[in-house]
Amino acid sequence: QVQLVESGGGLVQAGGSLRLSCAASGRTFSSSAMGWFRQAPGKEREFVAAISWSGDSLYNTDSVKGRFAISRDNAKNTVYLQMNSLKPEDTAIYYCAARPRIFLGGSDYYTRPQFYDYWGQGTQVTVSS
Repeated sequence: QVQLVESGGGLVQAGGSLRLSCAASGRTFSSSAMGWFRQAPGKEREFVAAISWSGDSLYNTDSVKGRFAISRDNAKNTVYLQMNSLKPEDTAIYYCAARPRIFLGGSDYYTRPQFYDYWGQGTQVTVSS
């Protein structure tokens, strides 16, 4: 069983920055693929970013490329999402997700919610214009 706890959300003006953190419990973090998704009111949950278990492969959705960066610290069992140049359309609940087994497949899998086994409770990010 893996528990994920997100933090770092809040209210920020457009152009500002936030760093989200996701702390994972258990002994499987270092072999886990980790992802960030978001869900805005009335919309489906969408992929934001992911990082492979090794940290060698990083994936971002087009709308956040050049603005958001995912990273991980295995010593702290934590994955981060650095969000810069925030826009009002980034407003959503941000969820952390984990797949606690080594995966060697292609990038398409990381963008699918069903790829992940565990989810956090989410953290609200609100960007004002």
